[in-house]
Amino acid sequence: MYTYILVALLIAAGLYFSFRTGFVQFRLLGESFRVVREKSSDKNGVSSFQALMVSTASRVGTGNIAGVSTALCLGGVGSVFWMWVIAILGGASAFIESTLAQIYKVKDGRGGSRGGPAYYIEAALHSRGLAALFAVFLILTYMVGFNMVASFNLVDSFSGYAFAGPSMPIAAGAILAVLAGLCIFGGGKRLTKITGVLVPVMGGAYVLMALVMIALHIDLLPGVFRAIFQSAFDFKAIFGGFTGSAMMYGIKRGLFSNEAGVGSAPNAAASAMVSHPVKQGLVQMLSVFIDTLLICSATAFMCLCSGLEPEEALKGVPYVQAALSGTFGSFGQWFITGSMLLFAFTTILGNYYYCESNLQYLLRRDAKKSEMTVFRVVAVLIVFFGAQMDFSLVWDTADVLMGCMALLNLPVILILAKPALLALKDYRRQKEEGKDPCFKAASAGLDHKTEFWN
Repeated sequence: MYTYILVALLIAAGLYFSFRTGFVQFRLLGESFRVVREKSSDKNGVSSFQALMVSTASRVGTGNIAGVSTALCLGGVGSVFWMWVIAILGGASAFIESTLAQIYKVKDGRGGSRGGPAYYIEAALHSRGLAALFAVFLILTYMVGFNMVASFNLVDSFSGYAFAGPSMPIAAGAILAVLAGLCIFGGGKRLTKITGVLVPVMGGAYVLMALVMIALHIDLLPGVFRAIFQSAFDFKAIFGGFTGSAMMYGIKRGLFSNEAGVGSAPNAAASAMVSHPVKQGLVQMLSVFIDTLLICSATAFMCLCSGLEPEEALKGVPYVQAALSGTFGSFGQWFITGSMLLFAFTTILGNYYYCESNLQYLLRRDAKKSEMTVFRVVAVLIVFFGAQMDFSLVWDTADVLMGCMALLNLPVILILAKPALLALKDYRRQKEEGKDPCFKAASAGLDHKTEFWN
C-alpha cells in the first residue's frame, strides 16, 4: 500500500491540484492568514479559526513527536525532506477536499452544518455504498487506530522514568480516558472551545523549545541541513531498499501527520460557517503547513541539533527525550512528557469530532441521546485499551486504516475537482472586484444540487 500505490497517488494528486489551482498553496497563502481571523456570522456555527483548531488538534498529535522520531531512527535524516515535499504538495490536496466539503455540506439539527467525504461522495457520485464504506473506515481509523496510537505514545513517554512500573500503562490509560471522556461527553461545542485554547498554547510552547534548542546548538545547524539533503537524495539507498528508505518513511510519516488528501480534515471544514467554500479550503491548507512544516520540523531539529545520532533502539519518544535531556537535563524529559500528554489529549478530541459526523451520516439523522452515549463510551474504552497494546500493532493498524481512507478519498477528489476549481475561480473574481466573496451554487454549475448554497 505505502511502497507503491499511495506514494504514486499522493504525489500525483498533489502535483495535479497544484498545477490546476495555479499553486494555490503559495499564491493565496497570505489570504489564508487573513481568512482565518474572520468570525462566524452565525452564533450557532463554528468559526474558521475553531474549525482550523479542531483539524490541527487531530493533525498535531503524538505522531508529530513519536512519528518523526521513528522516521529519523528507521529511515534516516533524509526523511525530513520528504515530509516537507508531501506537506507542500498536500496543501493543494487539502484545499480541494475541504472546499468540496464546504460545497456539499448539509444542515445539522442544531443550526449548524456537517459534512465531509461521505457527504460529497454521495451527493456528487450518487453512491451511498461507497460513501458509507468511507464513513466506516474513518471511524475505524480515527476512533480506533489513531486514538490507540495517541494513547500508546503517551504511555511510551513514561517508559524512561524510574517510577514507570508494570501498572503504568493501566494507570496512564485510565487517566487519559477519564479526561477525554469529560470532554467528549460535552459534545461538539465543548470540543471546539477546548481545542481552540489548547492547540495554540501547546504548539507555541513546542516551537519555542525547538528554537531555543537550535539557538544553543547553532553551530550544528549547517551540518543538519547538509545531512538532510544528502540523505534525501541518496538514490542508491532509496532504490536498493525502498521500504526502509528515507523517502518511504518521510512520505509515510508526512501522510500520517498532515493527513492531506486522506479525507479527515474536511469533516471539520464542513462545520465552519463561512460566506464562501474557498475560505475554509484556504484555512485547512494552512493547517497542513502548521502541522508538518512547523511542528514536525520542530521535532526533527530538536533531535538533530542535539548531536545525538538517531538509531533504531531509540525509535519513538525515547529519542526525543534523550535529545532534550542532553541539553536541559530532567526538564527536557519532562517537557516532552508534558507535550505528549497535551498532544495525545487534543488528538483524541479532534479525532473523535470527525467520528460523530460520520456516525450521523451512517444513521442518516441526528443520533439519539442513547446512541451517542454508547458511541462515546466505546471511544473512551478504546483510549484506555490502546495504552496497553504493542508498538508495531498500534502503528501498523493505524497506517493500514488510514491508507484505506486515502485510497477511497484521493480518486474521488480527483474526479470531483471541477466544482472546487470553479469555486476558486469565482472567489478570485470577486476578490479582484473588491468584494468579500459570497458563494452561490450556480457559480460552480451546481444550482439546486447542494443544500447550503442556493
